[in-house]
Amino acid sequence: MCGIVGCIGLRPVTPILVDALRRLEYRGYDSAGIATLSDNRVDRRRAEGKLDRLAERIAEQPLGGQTGIGHTRWATHGVPNETNAHPHTSMGVAVVHNGIIENFQTLREELSQAGHSFETQTDTEVVPHLVAHHITAGLSPEEASLAAVRRLEGAFGLVLLFEGHDDLLVAARRGSPLAIGYGDGEMFVGSDALALAPLTERIQYLEEGDVAFVRRDGARIVDTDGREQHRDIVQTAMSGAMIGKGNHRHFMEKEIFEQPAVLGDTLRSFADPSTHRINLPELPFDLRDITRLTTVACGTASYACLVARYWFEQIAGIPTDWEIGSEFRYREPPLVDGQAGLFVSQSGETADTLAA
Repeated sequence: MCGIVGCIGLRPVTPILVDALRRLEYRGYDSAGIATLSDNRVDRRRAEGKLDRLAERIAEQPLGGQTGIGHTRWATHGVPNETNAHPHTSMGVAVVHNGIIENFQTLREELSQAGHSFETQTDTEVVPHLVAHHITAGLSPEEASLAAVRRLEGAFGLVLLFEGHDDLLVAARRGSPLAIGYGDGEMFVGSDALALAPLTERIQYLEEGDVAFVRRDGARIVDTDGREQHRDIVQTAMSGAMIGKGNHRHFMEKEIFEQPAVLGDTLRSFADPSTHRINLPELPFDLRDITRLTTVACGTASYACLVARYWFEQIAGIPTDWEIGSEFRYREPPLVDGQAGLFVSQSGETADTLAA
């Protein structure tokens, strides 16, 4: 579960990116990196391990510029080390990426035959090479990004930075959430609103298939065919308690002790104490028609489903199956009338659960 941040600012961007990445530490990660446009050229620093190591690297070799992208990586393709850490670059194009590029091997072979050389075994590295390949063929950064996204298969969120274009970031969402933040003469991108919390309260959430061209004066959003899309800008407010660890030793401890309050808040959102009824959002089917339930999740979310299985069976009387997303996505189980699926993800972007 990687973390993504980006900024087109009016001030030094490096401390903004580092602070934003710290707000994404709760996601877990094994390496981190930042790329900025310094004198309109891509410059980057990466480090294995905690963000403190990246901060030390930057202190030794400072990064300039007002435009940049940052990333915390949880390894999927390629071992966790500095070489495989994001951002990845090619010919003046830099990218940070969350998710999995399913057809990266095919793209890698095509690009290798076209003369591209790769430094890593990661799926992400094909993205800047593919975009750079289209730019070399004469497309603009925006056109090249759209052409590249159309070739990618899988679930991903990514942000691109271009040498010579300090007023442009390109963000693309397919299955992995991204949010755009609107500041005063500054624009931000993050994998969730928490990363942007102290920077702005005006957030625009990208929807499935969106590609955003982000500049200092705003964002233009299109689909992969270039058709304009409208997304509302919403007002949001994140408290300091939501962003930091508080008095807890780590985020896992914080999440454990927050469970009673979170459960209470959730129940209050749907329960009407005056009528003793639960008011759920309108659904395209009647919950009373469910005769069997299959829960699908990964990691800690799957443990939550294990607990919920007992509740569904004991309280609701619904037979409930428990499946791991990484296994279920490759199966073709027989389905029966009245069977429903419940897909659970702590982050909302678990790749295997989304694929399932």
